[in-house]
Amino acid sequence: MIDLYSWTTPNGRKVSIALEELGLSYEAHAIDISKDEQFQPDFLKIAPNNRIPAIVDRETGISLMESGAILIYLADKAGALLPPEGEARYRVIEWLMWQMGGLGPMAGQAHHFLRANKGASAYAEERYVEEAKRLYGVLDRRLEGRDYIVDEYSIADIACWPWVSRYAWHEVDLDAFPSVKRWYKAIALRPAVQRGYQVPKHTGDIPMPD
Repeated sequence: MIDLYSWTTPNGRKVSIALEELGLSYEAHAIDISKDEQFQPDFLKIAPNNRIPAIVDRETGISLMESGAILIYLADKAGALLPPEGEARYRVIEWLMWQMGGLGPMAGQAHHFLRANKGASAYAEERYVEEAKRLYGVLDRRLEGRDYIVDEYSIADIACWPWVSRYAWHEVDLDAFPSVKRWYKAIALRPAVQRGYQVPKHTGDIPMPD
């Protein structure tokens, strides 16, 4: 049994989707970041950076913060969604790191300025929406002629997909990125993705482009 401490954000959804895809038993604990629950002392013991998600594996006693590290751990534990060795493993990790260092932070800044603080800074809005679009373009080129980011469905797809699910928040038209749109819609139909998207609570249907 794995304890998942999470909220309804792209980073949180990465882990709940992975748990559903891997078929690992878990118990979800809501950490409502709108109420600053991530700063509670009990959560700090598990996640020293005060950020969701975090897990505790009751079987091994291991606790982890940082969604990328958690995805690697869960995939290795289950023996799925991440090749065990060789170039294929490093390709998945390569694109996982791309999401962690690029798509997530930049798209997050885009929707911070475009949605949460609209009008606060025209410079920031332009800077981050253009960078978000550039990154969507990188992903679109990668997905040309491919069903998944690497050869098979993996934690790289699971890491990127929840961020793309906020395409409207980024003011991105997925019609401009047809390979991303095709990939996004196909993954959205996966039953495990549909279940994991609603953890730790239901927030509405998965956004779907026309």
